[in-house]
Amino acid sequence: MDAFTQLSGLVAPLDRSNVDTDAIIPKQFLKSIKRTGFGPNLFDEWRYLDRGEPGQDCSDRPLNPDFVLNQARYQGAQILLARSNFGCGSSREHAPWALLDYGFRAVIAPSFADIFYNNCFKNGILPIIQPDEVLDTLFQAVADVEGYTLLIDLDSQIITLPTGSTLSFDVDAFRKHCLLNGLDDIGLTLQDADEIRAYESKRQRTAPWLFQEA
Repeated sequence: MDAFTQLSGLVAPLDRSNVDTDAIIPKQFLKSIKRTGFGPNLFDEWRYLDRGEPGQDCSDRPLNPDFVLNQARYQGAQILLARSNFGCGSSREHAPWALLDYGFRAVIAPSFADIFYNNCFKNGILPIIQPDEVLDTLFQAVADVEGYTLLIDLDSQIITLPTGSTLSFDVDAFRKHCLLNGLDDIGLTLQDADEIRAYESKRQRTAPWLFQEA
């Protein structure tokens, strides 16, 4: 997992509440567990005018011109603004996979569904909670200023606006440590690889019958 330290990124606004995981990545794309390749199908039913299918070439599919991510000014965005209860619905980990594969590294919203929130941290995405009034201000700023960017510093837990003003945010210390160091569940386990190997070696000596082939 790529570490998250600082991010200076273009902001895209998704002005909808209760965006569920089936909207983020529709159910027909859940057949793969490769973690990559989901970006073209992020918000598939909103981005395109036809129904998407796994393995389909999205380059020539008809785009919905009214959907925000299809607007030229938001191409390459890395920070997503959203409304309350983002990531609700089913617990599919494919949702943060799709966001990350598209290019988003942070999502700012007033609230998140719990499982989605946890899955973001496990996949290198920083979910940031800010009050509704802050989101209102940010949505308006993004609408008014093309190319609106934010600087997010995870270590100091500060968002710097183009005006120079700042916003602070809370993050669990353990999750912060994992993001700063690029540690997912596997990475955390591998930190103890020497101890695990030592235990397995000792176990084979003290209980060899457990390792005999049937």
